[in-house]
Amino acid sequence: MEKETERSTGLQGEAGQIGEVRIADDVVASIAGLAALEVDGVASMSGNATDELLSKVGVRGAGKGAKVEVIDRIVSVEMAVNLKYGYNIPAVSAKIQEKVKSAIETMTGLTVSDVNIRIAGVVMNG
Repeated sequence: MEKETERSTGLQGEAGQIGEVRIADDVVASIAGLAALEVDGVASMSGNATDELLSKVGVRGAGKGAKVEVIDRIVSVEMAVNLKYGYNIPAVSAKIQEKVKSAIETMTGLTVSDVNIRIAGVVMNG
């Protein structure tokens, strides 16, 4: 079995800095997940079966449901979310895209090319 390596994005430092800053892709995914959860109408992130199993044994991550790919400082995000019942899906999706793009670009200095949203479910309140 091939060992999985942790992917990270090297960021070039400003002139005069003494080193290099690397941001793990999981960190970018966490930023995306946290930003999405701040949008009114989002109930939760939706992960794959592995994420669900890990959360049941106590391993939790804000990046659950978010997958990022970083190539040459350009970020592509794919995420799956559960929305609250009664909210306008296109409007909430657009707000998620704006919020995620802004959060990643502000916090990392990377450029977001696209934020693709998959609505995985609708959650009834109470």
